[in-house]
Amino acid sequence: MIHVITQIKRPPQEAITNFSKMAVATVYEASGRLGQVDHRIKPVRSGGKVCGPAFTVECHPKDNLMLHKALAMASPGDVLVVNTGGHLHAGYWGDLMTTSALARQLGGLAIDGCVRDSEELAQSGFPVFCRGFCITGTTKNSLGRINHPIIFGGTMVHPGDIVLGDDDGMVVVARTQADEIYANTLKRVDNEIQKAETLKKGVTSVETGNLDRVLETLGMRQDDKL
Repeated sequence: MIHVITQIKRPPQEAITNFSKMAVATVYEASGRLGQVDHRIKPVRSGGKVCGPAFTVECHPKDNLMLHKALAMASPGDVLVVNTGGHLHAGYWGDLMTTSALARQLGGLAIDGCVRDSEELAQSGFPVFCRGFCITGTTKNSLGRINHPIIFGGTMVHPGDIVLGDDDGMVVVARTQADEIYANTLKRVDNEIQKAETLKKGVTSVETGNLDRVLETLGMRQDDKL
């Protein structure tokens, strides 16, 4: 078995820059409602955002050896995307690893697991998305895998896919579909701007969405009295 793949294909920097300006919920809708990550994975601090190519990591439960290896390998801008084997009762990442990640100019951490040193992480400004916090320490005894496809928060992630996160949650954009999804995102943004202008005039969402027809189809009945 090859545990570590050293070279991955990354999207153009222009694609990262473009998606970094977009709201995660909008990109998710523009993706055909695909790529959604489990809603319980959220930023350490309110207002936290992340956008970059996925540098995937599989850790053995309660062991962060491969996360240290990935931290030493990843390139500036990469987002470490980590599967912990479903074991949440450990703090796989802390303030010292954050210090290293900042020095190496990584794009962020997205872990399907817990971290610790939450106050220091929040103050650092380094983007960290996780399931929560746990003070339990980890071992460094087990091999995992780096830069293989992984399941992250219920979603398949390939190395080099674009990972986005904000306060609403996270979404994964396949690297091979990034151009198409970005074009759809721009169309959706324009459409939402137009809808907002209509709503400002007092037109209801029932009218703009043609929801009366939906309600009628579902058999909704209304009257002046019970």
